[in-house]
Amino acid sequence: MQQIFDFFLEPYKTATTLNIVLEILAVVFGIASVWYAKKEHILVYPTGIISTAIYVYICYQFTLYGDLIINIYYTIMSLYGWYMWTRLVGNHHIEITRTTKNDKLKAFGIFIFTALFVVCVYLYFNRFDRITDYFDTFTTGIFFAAMWLMANKKLAHWSLWIAGNIISIPLYFIKGLGFSGIQFTIFLIIALQGYYAWKKSLDSNQQTL
Repeated sequence: MQQIFDFFLEPYKTATTLNIVLEILAVVFGIASVWYAKKEHILVYPTGIISTAIYVYICYQFTLYGDLIINIYYTIMSLYGWYMWTRLVGNHHIEITRTTKNDKLKAFGIFIFTALFVVCVYLYFNRFDRITDYFDTFTTGIFFAAMWLMANKKLAHWSLWIAGNIISIPLYFIKGLGFSGIQFTIFLIIALQGYYAWKKSLDSNQQTL
């Protein structure tokens, strides 16, 4: 048990109090954002923006460029999603739908483009030298596609979050960001709940048509 605590706390021995506090705040707002996403509540976006903006700073401090790019993109896509969820289509807001063939092609295109872009960034900084960098490339592509699907209220975005979270949980512990590792564990649980909540809502709407 002591070894587990040492593994978790060791990276924080050299961290500043500011960075520790910021990571905790980012985790709290991140969890709140995913919780609101599960509830299909518009607060998913302002809480998410606060979390990702903090993570941009943290990732820069830890030279986690893949994660830094993710969080810059999250911030931009959160603004886009905020707009999409609040705008009226006819007399109503956009509703939860399943992905079409065109949606899947766009999501796959985002995944490929993102992965290639992250590789180029790591090579530019001469930093593609750790095993975590390869996983960063993969998860960044998954999360970029998921964020776009979420902004358009596609049920499948939860499946991508689930897959990305499963990979990210051990990854963040290895990176020395233990609080973030716990965050992704909670993300996974909420994402599973979110998938079933959105599916139930979708099935209910289809039955009323």
